[in-house]
Amino acid sequence: MTAQQFQQASEHFLDQARQELAAGDLPQASEKGWGAATQMLKAIAEQRGWEHNRHRHYHRAASRLRAETGDGDIRRLFAVASDLHENFCENDMAADLVAESLDDVEALLEKLRPLLAQA
Repeated sequence: MTAQQFQQASEHFLDQARQELAAGDLPQASEKGWGAATQMLKAIAEQRGWEHNRHRHYHRAASRLRAETGDGDIRRLFAVASDLHENFCENDMAADLVAESLDDVEALLEKLRPLLAQA
């Protein structure tokens, strides 16, 4: 996939996450939120020639971007996305926490989009 395709997938997953949340499917909303975050990281990694085919690569990319920008929120917000991924497996988050976490994923995407454009 191209960086643009990863970015489009990210936006699509965030939209799907909101729909799943509205339908009450918290595990699927959570996994789509995780997918939105990782797809945007994959877009940036693809543009920059970084590895992006394993979980550790997503964490590494988030750390690299945090170091590059000095914006600690990138790592923090990605940790929230990781919590959503865990919720897909465990299904123990309340709906309001999933909703707040999706807002955090959206904030992460807003921070990452300009980095994609710069590359």
